[in-house]
Amino acid sequence: MTMAIGMVPLECRQRVEICPPVRARIFGIAVDPLRMNGAVARVLDWSRMRDGRCRFVVTPNTDHAVLLHEHAGLRNAYDQADLILVDGMPLLMAAKILRRGIPERVPGSDLVPAIFDSVANSAERRPLKIYLLGAGPGIAELAATRIHSKWPGVQVVGCYSPMPGFENRPAENDAILDRISATHCDLLIVGLGAPKQELWVAAHRDRIDAAVALCVGATIDFLAGEKARAPVWMRRTGLEWLHRLASEPRRLAKRYLRDAIQLPRLFARELFARIQPDATPPDGQPEC
Repeated sequence: MTMAIGMVPLECRQRVEICPPVRARIFGIAVDPLRMNGAVARVLDWSRMRDGRCRFVVTPNTDHAVLLHEHAGLRNAYDQADLILVDGMPLLMAAKILRRGIPERVPGSDLVPAIFDSVANSAERRPLKIYLLGAGPGIAELAATRIHSKWPGVQVVGCYSPMPGFENRPAENDAILDRISATHCDLLIVGLGAPKQELWVAAHRDRIDAAVALCVGATIDFLAGEKARAPVWMRRTGLEWLHRLASEPRRLAKRYLRDAIQLPRLFARELFARIQPDATPPDGQPEC
């Protein structure tokens, strides 16, 4: 008998919350070695708990790994994260070579639709209430329309596109937090780009009235159809970066060049540490 992703037996849900797999480390990031179905179940479990705590999910890619070595604030945000899932294919490939026990990529842009699919296929009647924070003016509203038409049971209860530099304006931050609180949403989907989204959630998580905050970059744009995802074959073969570079060369060329220079250095450092006689890097364990 098959079971919808979100319809996990109680004892398994308790294991997800109480006894999660041991985290694996790659490029200084402590990653949760979950597959997509495990990540979906974890987020949905948290979304139903409503225990007064906002749990915080990040999905690092190659650029995040490089930024973490230069940005103390981003490192602090990652230290606070409750769930860290590998997005970038280079990180997964490096983890495979170094035997870190990370089973697969769980990109934020795939995780969010997978959560929605699980809710739409579940027999549970309680809607999943989500708030969309980010993207350009009008884009979140378009995403909301598409979500409502495609995923029964997913209810967009609010949208907001902050003005540039809002994170430095206390009054604007207070207004955003008040907007979110008024909806009592289950999931806050944050699409502000890295590292802004991670820094903002980490700074305000004690005031975010949502069960879970997902930092998922351009996902709102993808849901709205404003940006096109790479073909599936490019995503599976690790060439999604090439599609994104062709789509936004001015914005991404400098970043990708920097990452291409820095990532081999990070990998060489990890490989050297692994082969030292006294080096015992913590390998991860596959999802239980």
